[in-house]
Amino acid sequence: MKVIIIGLNHAGCAAAKTLLNLGGVQLHIYDQMREISFLSCGMALWIGGQLASGEGLFYASPDDFSGHGTKVFIETRVDSIDFKSRKIFCTDKHGKQFVDTYDKLLLTTGSRPRRAGIPGIDLDNIFSVKTYRDGEATVRQLARPEVRRIGIVGAGYVGVEMAEACCRQGKEVYLFDTAPRILYTHTDRIFSELIAKRMTDRGIKIYTGTRVTGFDGTKSVNGIRTSRGRFGIDMALVNLGSEPCTELGRGVLNFGPGGTYRVDDYQQTNLPDVYAAGDCACVYNNATEEYEAVSLASNAIRTGIIAALNIAGFPSPHHGSQASSGLSIYDMKLLTTGISVRAAQNLGLDVKWVDVEDAEYLNASDGNKVKVTLRLVYMSSDRALVGAQIASLADLSGMIHALSLAVQNRMTIDALAWQDVFIMSEITGENLLRKAALQAG
Repeated sequence: MKVIIIGLNHAGCAAAKTLLNLGGVQLHIYDQMREISFLSCGMALWIGGQLASGEGLFYASPDDFSGHGTKVFIETRVDSIDFKSRKIFCTDKHGKQFVDTYDKLLLTTGSRPRRAGIPGIDLDNIFSVKTYRDGEATVRQLARPEVRRIGIVGAGYVGVEMAEACCRQGKEVYLFDTAPRILYTHTDRIFSELIAKRMTDRGIKIYTGTRVTGFDGTKSVNGIRTSRGRFGIDMALVNLGSEPCTELGRGVLNFGPGGTYRVDDYQQTNLPDVYAAGDCACVYNNATEEYEAVSLASNAIRTGIIAALNIAGFPSPHHGSQASSGLSIYDMKLLTTGISVRAAQNLGLDVKWVDVEDAEYLNASDGNKVKVTLRLVYMSSDRALVGAQIASLADLSGMIHALSLAVQNRMTIDALAWQDVFIMSEITGENLLRKAALQAG
């Protein structure tokens, strides 16, 4: 059986490794980039100078997939696909065109930064931050002493992380977003405000409820125009979310939310031998019980493995996602799973929530007790947990992992009170989940 994978980042790498481990397939892999497997979620550490270079953000190379009948075509663009004849039409870096054939096809083409039609957005020194080359260009410009003022458009996860990274490099940072607060689509207000305070205390200027109307400059950007006036800048980072790369399937494959490929629980499209995984495919959200677009490396890796297992003849359904995520801003960890109260209400869901603030957790770095802010969101009807948010200087990633599993399995907030967890005061502190669940009645 001959399998072609188009796209060799998180989903493609995970699928390729799985198929190679299983054996029994002839594998051809295509990617139009030179660099593969780049962990863009770590780019802020590189840009902020916490990593000496971006080289450590790669976890695979084309050589890892060579041999055993596998061929890897990097810097090769797939121009089109004839799904009826099972052919792909390609152009390599030298401009040479050729055709390849498949028995089964996996699309892991990922996503790209969304570029709004803002006047002047094509000026020099305006960057997105997605690929290794984006990171290189950003680091190179930040190293120039004349680049002092940075305008960042979009206060989601990437924009907030970039604001911290640029501030760590001694730059004057302006962060703009049309939403009423930062991290608006990810968290509820109390958590947005905790992160915003960490940023403003260090000099980052945040302008929410502010629309960017254009960039000024002749060749390079020198100003940003907004609904609050004009700001002089020497560089801009634009982070307005992402859009799936799904051009190859238009007119043939079915589409789902956010322009993603519509797939079933086995990552299969509407064509029997064509699969899709990662950012270009929709995923079932266990919290909302709806399909949606989820641009997360964790989801890409998981769906890539599931697609590979099904391609190889091992039926393996996807069990849905909670879109669990986290970030750390000036050592404040913000962890989320499922949906926030705001998101639930926007979806018309009748939810309740409970908040707990405690100072019983020890910070492993200095041994001091630190504050933990926790919110659990649950359905009013059956009291099933649908979301959680945690903010603390302590690393509570283990807690959000447990809560993610609770959302996936529709655990009630009442059952959460009696889960069996160990207590060791110097490690775990008080059982905050039990405290929150009992507080919910």
